Amino acid sequence: MPVEEHDPFEDRFADALRHAGHAFETGGLDLAARGEAQGRRSASRRRATAVGGVSAVALAGTLVLPLGGDDGGRQRAVTTGASFPAASSTAQTPVTRDELLSTLKKLLPEGQFSQEEARGTGEDRPPYARVVYDDGKGEAAVTVTLDRLPPGGRTAAGATECPDRTFFTYDTCTGDTLADGSALTVVKGYGYPNRRSAVKAWTATLVTPTGQHITVAERNSATEASGPASRDLPPLSPAQLKTLITAGEWRTVVDAMPPDARRPTTEPEHRGSDHPVSSTLGSLLPEGVQVVSKSGGDPTFGYVVLDDGKGASYVQVNVQDDMRSVEDQLFGADARTLPDGTKVAWHQGPGEKGGAGVVMWTVDTIRTDGFRVVISAFNSGAQNTPATRTAPALTMEQMEAVATSEKWRARG
Repeated sequence: MPVEEHDPFEDRFADALRHAGHAFETGGLDLAARGEAQGRRSASRRRATAVGGVSAVALAGTLVLPLGGDDGGRQRAVTTGASFPAASSTAQTPVTRDELLSTLKKLLPEGQFSQEEARGTGEDRPPYARVVYDDGKGEAAVTVTLDRLPPGGRTAAGATECPDRTFFTYDTCTGDTLADGSALTVVKGYGYPNRRSAVKAWTATLVTPTGQHITVAERNSATEASGPASRDLPPLSPAQLKTLITAGEWRTVVDAMPPDARRPTTEPEHRGSDHPVSSTLGSLLPEGVQVVSKSGGDPTFGYVVLDDGKGASYVQVNVQDDMRSVEDQLFGADARTLPDGTKVAWHQGPGEKGGAGVVMWTVDTIRTDGFRVVISAFNSGAQNTPATRTAPALTMEQMEAVATSEKWRARG
């Protein structure tokens, strides 16, 4: 039974590097970078895991398809009003891969460079530059990615939020607003969100008032997140990261990117409830469980961490409008149909985010008009940490009661 889900963890460096997934086909992109943007906004982006027997993302067992043109922001069940760039007859002066590499090497402190790779602005994906840099204290990968976001919207704001510690392990996160109104965040994190390697990954993310989006990622390794650490710390201090990312050359590169007719220049209008999912979820919980933490104000995704005295249990919910187009993929012969026509599917299986002994229980529901509520519960306080109990704090029956509640429709 094909299942898919929302992965908040899979959203943040997918949001700090928001287009990292399609900015890098080389594998040079840090897993940490991918992970950090994803956790940074538990305002996560929902990644689609189409047909398959088990979800590869976070709500294992549930299919949550992207519902809008915004690749990095919170998905909206129904959106309208997004503006897209008009075709321009003015030729953009491209910045080449060699020019990008030259700029990065010029802006870094003196050292040796190797394993250089880059993509200029003349291609159909966002530009980036990556080098292995050695200041005499060991090799370190340094990557700059550049992109453009709809200015002033939720996506731009979310790109510089600190990661949600429920999904992403890091030491510090500091934010700053520059004199020109640009938002800057520096995160000291790790190669993997659960710190299963010795690799440290430090990232800086900058979003300007006009939507220029720049990310610098560095790590204390020349290889991927799972590779050996080649030095104690990444080479650049937070202050040096700030100096590098605020260099005017990067804004010039973003301005040289040609308009992409596939991507909106303004935030799409959200039509639907703005009531936080976590608040509705909290109101539907059975007696005897305590909410020890919860997500923020996202109206399409939310989570709570519960404790009933037997250990922490993470519970998340996705809410989507009109999913009838994929109903047959989601609800097969094993689904039940309630008297009001609502279809219900249960899934139980192992967790898929690396936590030892973690299990994931999911109840997926869809009303006759396609309104869909999916709830998943885990026997751990986070998906990427070891199990804290033998089973989730909610039973499958309790989860079904939550998912089929009319409160989801009644949200104002």
